[in-house]
This record gives sequence, C-alpha cells and structure tokens, in this order.
Amino acid sequence: MPIRSHNFFAGPAILPVSVLEDTRDAVMDFANLGVSIMEISHRDKAFEKVIQDAQQDALTLMGLSAQDYYVIFVGGGASMQFAMVPLNFLHKKADYINTGEWASKAIKEAKMLGEVVEAGSSKATNFNQLPKELKFSPDADYVHITTNNTIFGTEWKKIPDVGSVPYIADMSSDMLGIKRDFSKFSLIYAGAQKNLGPAGVTMVVIKKAWMEAKAKTNIPTMFKYKTHVDGASLYNTPPVLPVYVVGRTLKWILKEGGLDAIQARNEKKAKLIYDVFDAWPNFYKGAVVNKEDRSLMNITWTMPTAEIEEKFLSEAKAKKMLGLKGHRSVGGCRASVYNACPVPSVEALAKFMEEFYKANK
Repeated sequence: MPIRSHNFFAGPAILPVSVLEDTRDAVMDFANLGVSIMEISHRDKAFEKVIQDAQQDALTLMGLSAQDYYVIFVGGGASMQFAMVPLNFLHKKADYINTGEWASKAIKEAKMLGEVVEAGSSKATNFNQLPKELKFSPDADYVHITTNNTIFGTEWKKIPDVGSVPYIADMSSDMLGIKRDFSKFSLIYAGAQKNLGPAGVTMVVIKKAWMEAKAKTNIPTMFKYKTHVDGASLYNTPPVLPVYVVGRTLKWILKEGGLDAIQARNEKKAKLIYDVFDAWPNFYKGAVVNKEDRSLMNITWTMPTAEIEEKFLSEAKAKKMLGLKGHRSVGGCRASVYNACPVPSVEALAKFMEEFYKANK
C-alpha cells in the first residue's frame, strides 16, 4: 500500500487501514467464493451473515439487547432520515434542538409533516455553542437531537434529560466515537461516511416496543421502518459494499478495545489540537466559545487573516495533510479526527501548527 496522507476530511472520511485491506480483498474474492462482494446476491447466506454480524456487533458496542432493539441498514443518508423520522413518528408535535445546519434541515423536513417546536437553539450566535436553555414539551411525540455538529464543531458530551418523552438522535458524525447510554434513545441514525464506513449506507437503531406501538402504517412502503425491519435490511437490494465495510469497521472497533478505548484515544487526539488553540488563542481562534462544547470529532478554527489561512492550508497540503479547509458555509479551518484518524497524524498536525505559528506570528 502506498504511503498514506494525513486525512482530516469531514466526510467521506478516513477508514482504518485494516478495513481497507479487508475490503480490497473482498472486492476481488469474497469469502473464498471466487466472486466479489459487489457481485454476490444479497440473498446469499454469505452476505446475510455480513448483515447479521454487523447488527450484533453494533448492539454489542452500544450495550443494547437484540430483544429490545432492531438494527437496520438503509440508503439515502442521514438526509433521508430527516424525513423518515417524522413520516413514521410525528403524529402531532415534536421537539427539535437546533444546533446547526443538519439540525436545521431536519427541522425543515419535519415541519412539512406536523408541528415542530424548537426546544432550544444556538442560531442567534451562529451555532458557536450549544444551547443552554432547553424547554421540552411533555406531550411531544419525540425529541430530536444532533449529537455532534461537523460544520460548527460542537458536541453534546452530556445528553440533556427529556424525561419520559421518546428520544431520537442523529449521531452521524460521532457514532461510536464516544461512550453514551444508548438505551436512552428510542431511535438513533447515523450516515456511515464519517465514523462507520463509506458513503451510501445509514445505520438505524430502533427500540422495538416503541416502533411497534407508535410507527404509522399509512406511508409509502420504502419509508416505513417496519419494511426494513421485517425484511432484515434485505427488502430491496441494499448497498452491499458499504454494508460490508461498516461491518468490518465495527469489528475493528471491537478489536481496538471497544468504546472505552476509542473514546480515550479520541480525547487524546482532540486535546493535542485544542492545546494549540489555548497556547496561542489570538492566532488559532477556536470557533466554539465554551470549552465544554468542543467536539472530539470536528475541530474548527479561524486565523488572523484569510491570507494566512490560505498559506496555512497550502503548506499543510504540501505536507500531505488533507481536508483542513472549513465548510464552505463558515470558512476557516477544520480538522476532523474521527475514530480511524491515527494519533501520529494528529501529532503531526499539532507540530505543524506550532511551527507555522512561530514562522507567521
């Protein structure tokens, strides 16, 4: 394999090298069958085992029981979930916490299907912090939260309590990157392309009793969660290769020591960059105002001038540090240090940031 660049892209994002190697081999010969993973029928027992293993490994990592939760794999990305969630579960009113672009898009979709109440929002400060004042409706059908915000760089380390109201979470960009009490949630969805695998598949985890009691039935077939649950994610042809990669990534997380080990490593990586911010705050201006709101996954900052930022990005790219340009809607810089981003890459970035400061202060 050629020398790897330091990959800080926000998504599609870095994958573990061992997962890439497994996938490379499966693309040529899957399970010693003499066919590619991309050529085998999704009805074949060998591929059914891929899905079944991924479902069980996901539940094991989350500390959930197969008796209580379903795991399904669907297409459409998290953006399709913005509509699927209210299509299935918004009967009258839902609470949404607005912490950025993706939460705003989820709100927009839900408003087409029922009443939406913003239980909290940090829009007034351009989402540079998490909202501190939250007010939930006890009669809401559900509360929706986005646990991590790739564009603005905020993350909920402590999930707000919503009492007995069903909780739904978009965990696309920090799924299995931080240990949580996943049993608090009635539904979790995560587009794979940030922390779980490649673009093209979304993992959804649903509490069985809630789905069976509250999911609507008078909606199109492909938009019903029950369709994909009853079909074991095989109602129609699934995105076979992305599902395989997610399955290998879940096994990699287990092999690395599970979520305790993954979170400890993610905290170490994030601290390396945030320490640079704190050492030279007038040069590397962290975009998030409260330290407790800082994301472990997406680290965002600006620099004194646009010219300095361009120079920084150019020199970083020359050192094979890719993906450091901030999202087009906010500018600045961003380092995405997902689970698969190795510590040496983050160490190299922190060292470069220190050297660049000394040369350009």
